[in-house]
Amino acid sequence: MAFSSIPNSLALIPDGNRRWALSHKLSILSGYSLGVKKFIEFSDWCYSYGIRNLTVWALSSENIKRSPNEVRTLFNIYRKAAKDKEIIAKLEERQTRLNVISNRKLLPRDLNELLCSIEKRTENNRNGVINLLLGYGGKDDILFAAKKAVGMVKKGYRITAEAFRQSLLSYQVPEIDYIIRTSGEKRLSGFMPWQTSYSELYFSDKLWPEFTKADLRIALAEYGKRSRRFGR
Repeated sequence: MAFSSIPNSLALIPDGNRRWALSHKLSILSGYSLGVKKFIEFSDWCYSYGIRNLTVWALSSENIKRSPNEVRTLFNIYRKAAKDKEIIAKLEERQTRLNVISNRKLLPRDLNELLCSIEKRTENNRNGVINLLLGYGGKDDILFAAKKAVGMVKKGYRITAEAFRQSLLSYQVPEIDYIIRTSGEKRLSGFMPWQTSYSELYFSDKLWPEFTKADLRIALAEYGKRSRRFGR
């Protein structure tokens, strides 16, 4: 299917895993596990449409404040995904780089090591990138950059918008063209405040595990109808 235009940089907030699990009388583990599988499918769909810069908010810094049992469940799911040879092989086959954006102090050491290993293995891939936000918060991102900027000012450097951007935890992520959020929630919840000033927004009522390729086609068709003026 051809679209009038596609976003160069697409971001996803895959909301609704817990609600889906509860509505189907399944465990939270089942909901999040299916959510991870759905994202792998979603990345396939995006790749087939020529989208090469994909950002996904897998776990916020606020999510880590949930019950210890739920957080352990989430970390175990991400450990399993990070060890999945098929996922790693797919990144290699497509020459796609994994870029993890995280307050690493919030993650278990072994999970950090697994993710760093994949980042290292894919760092020279140049055909696409998946930015994985894991233990990320928008306010934390800005605060991190502000602290670095203060140190630079003390050393006599002039802080420009570009210098501030390069101080962000998320400095490698470009301006986001299009954000898709599922589950009917119509807010960004602090998602990448620096990169989303002029992002187009799309909210789907589908819970994340229910989201289909047809839903993505509808979202991309809607993007093609948008007139982006960037304040001009």
